[in-house]
Amino acid sequence: MLKHVDHFHGSDLEKIEQIYGIKKEEITSFSANVNPLGISPKMRSALTEHIDCITSYPDREYTALRRRIGAYVQAPPEHILVGNGSTELISLFIQLRHPKKALILGPTYSEYEREISLGGGTSLYYPLQEEEDFLLNPEDFRKQLNESLDLLVICNPNNPTATAIPRDTMRKILDECKRCDIFVLVDETYVEFAPDSAAIDSVPLTRYYNNLVILRGISKFFAAPGLRLGYAVTGSEKLLEEINARKNPWTINSLAAVAGELMFSDTAYIAQTKDLIRQERECIFQEMKSWGTVKLYPSWANFVLAKSLKEDVSADDLFDHAIRRRFMIRNCSTFPFLDHRYFRFCFMSPEKNGELLACLHELL
Repeated sequence: MLKHVDHFHGSDLEKIEQIYGIKKEEITSFSANVNPLGISPKMRSALTEHIDCITSYPDREYTALRRRIGAYVQAPPEHILVGNGSTELISLFIQLRHPKKALILGPTYSEYEREISLGGGTSLYYPLQEEEDFLLNPEDFRKQLNESLDLLVICNPNNPTATAIPRDTMRKILDECKRCDIFVLVDETYVEFAPDSAAIDSVPLTRYYNNLVILRGISKFFAAPGLRLGYAVTGSEKLLEEINARKNPWTINSLAAVAGELMFSDTAYIAQTKDLIRQERECIFQEMKSWGTVKLYPSWANFVLAKSLKEDVSADDLFDHAIRRRFMIRNCSTFPFLDHRYFRFCFMSPEKNGELLACLHELL
């Protein structure tokens, strides 16, 4: 099992407050990867009108919510599962599949390996290579797939590299996994932020592959981590039956279910978010590439992985310098396969992005 070093998570503002003596309300978190626009205006204005929903139990089947999600992702509602955040669905899925040997694309989110380990399974990593800009080499990767594996885990776009696998490549991977009897879990937490989400969205593939489950949530794109609403899409009838039979009833509270129905239908907010992230991504890349002291890797998410090219400036230095200016970035040296030069930050408002870049440029 790989060692995942302790770090400041984007939600660890209380720790920052204790260590640095900075009030958490003063900190702009470029580490949490949350939509800078905040929650959906449609949801904000309409939720109070639905407050009485908490006086009754939610629909056990969450029919209206699944129908709304189905329209949003263009998948049949009967292929959709909802849960108390995508983390619960990751746990449920891995408990059901009980993989003995899994392959994970890395560096990535540590929760996958943790859940596999809790079930007694072993995780192997296929490391994305820096010299290839952390882009997957599909031919080499497919050679690593064999009958000894029973689960493949892919975060797409990946955290923390922000790189992504195109749908046509994913189809070839799924073909090989089908041949080797490997189930595939694809975490698409950041897919809606992509400059062209249709190019990497694997939900359409669930109509053709029953060895595939797609996980998504509302924490990042819809800026609502506190609602704890996640969903999965799969064409596997067996998996749907097993999870529905095992998961707790009313796993999502009534208010979260109603909120989900509202936010997924807020088309203006969705379009505004995509436009903002696209514009800020382009501006940040153009500015930072002109410095000559930092390397940026291709980003299909709402954040970018960067590498300091200055020998005397580490990710620790950048984190400490930024937090004292009330900006919190992510020191990525805590991820397996990344060293002390890597850091990550998400795209916020144009004003805040400009302030962070000015801060980083003081050292870079």
